[in-house]
Order: sequence, then structure tokens, then C-alpha cells
Amino acid sequence: MFKDPVCGMTIDEKKTQHVLELGGKKIYLCSTACKDQLAKNPKKYGL
Repeated sequence: MFKDPVCGMTIDEKKTQHVLELGGKKIYLCSTACKDQLAKNPKKYGL
């Protein structure tokens, strides 16, 4: 399980379709909205 850094929701990385790669690391998210927010400003979320 993985914690969505934007909203804090627990994500099953095997089931989510929302994945963003930052610095060679895969980040699993709950939705397109969270993925877009993280892509715009990863530093805001500590990445």
C-alpha cells in the first residue's frame, strides 16, 4: 500500500491507474486530479 502524497488516501499500487514518475521513483495516486496537482508542484508535497 502507498500513501497518496496529495490527499493522504491509502492507495493499492497494483490497482491504481494514476502513476507519476518523479526522479526515477514511481508515485501512486488516487485520481487524475491528485496526479495533476503533484505534477504541477512536486516540491509542495515534499518530492
